[in-house]
Amino acid sequence: MKETATHNSLFFKNLLAFAVLLALIVIVLGAYTRLSDAGLGCPDWPGCYGHISVPDKINHADFERPLESAKAWKEMIHRYVAGTLGLVILVIFFMVLRAKAAIKQSIIVPLLLVFVVIFQALLGMWTVTLKLSPVVVSAHLLGGLATLSLLWWLYLNQRETVTSLSTGAEPGLKFLATVGLLLLIAQIFLGGWTSSNYAALACGTDFPTCMGSWWPDMDFTAGFRFLHEPGKNYEFGVLDASARSAIQMTHRIGALIVFVFVLLFGLRLLRSANLKRVGIVLLFLLFVQVGLGISNVVLALPLSIAVAHNLVAALLLLTLLTINHKIRRG
Repeated sequence: MKETATHNSLFFKNLLAFAVLLALIVIVLGAYTRLSDAGLGCPDWPGCYGHISVPDKINHADFERPLESAKAWKEMIHRYVAGTLGLVILVIFFMVLRAKAAIKQSIIVPLLLVFVVIFQALLGMWTVTLKLSPVVVSAHLLGGLATLSLLWWLYLNQRETVTSLSTGAEPGLKFLATVGLLLLIAQIFLGGWTSSNYAALACGTDFPTCMGSWWPDMDFTAGFRFLHEPGKNYEFGVLDASARSAIQMTHRIGALIVFVFVLLFGLRLLRSANLKRVGIVLLFLLFVQVGLGISNVVLALPLSIAVAHNLVAALLLLTLLTINHKIRRG
């Protein structure tokens, strides 16, 4: 009986590790699809031009959008991998439901995961049917990262050994970890809002200035109007230059705030024996992310760097979640 419980626990842990990796792949594929302008590669959902895969040819009378096979395959591969992740999450949920005592997990997080995945599927559909509405695309990004975060939290819970921390010797550390996590989430949303409104190059290739100015003409009201206008096609953006500049500059200011806070927080972690290693990882990823962000601007948004920027943001999120988990478990 004990051997069976141990086997179930080990299998569950490995399944969680696989799910985390799969969620990271989905996020990278989603970023690649979006940044290569393939978000509407298939104008319908869940199929592609009425097929379960990309067809060789279509009846142009049935679809307004012409078939671009390369873009369509990017979109469908993303859907296939996301669908596989959804099935894996269902397996995780039913495993916890049947053997939560053996694998020592509460049903709450797996249940929440199922709801998030269902909502993610709806957002994926709306991304297409509402023609890349920035509100929907940004929410879809946050939903993907929420899925990744919940899976990672389950994996951290499942690890056999948990480092014991004396949090009483680190006054305010839990508060700082929470604030750092919330700031990063807000900055990730700003990044998604920047991308979904095609504002990444609103300042040209100027850095740290914007179109040669420290404070360019900006329309914050238009830039941060979180509404969807029915019937509008948002592909390649609909905002004027001043609204996009407002989004880009807000993202830069947010990046500066996050950088300073996380830098100081990371340096403080270096003074903790139990958190020094994860503090080093946090600082390394922070500087990599800043370098990628600046490179995106000055190099005019190369696809590889833009995708890497999304990946490192996800890794930063996982690192801050790990820190929060260690402190709370301690």
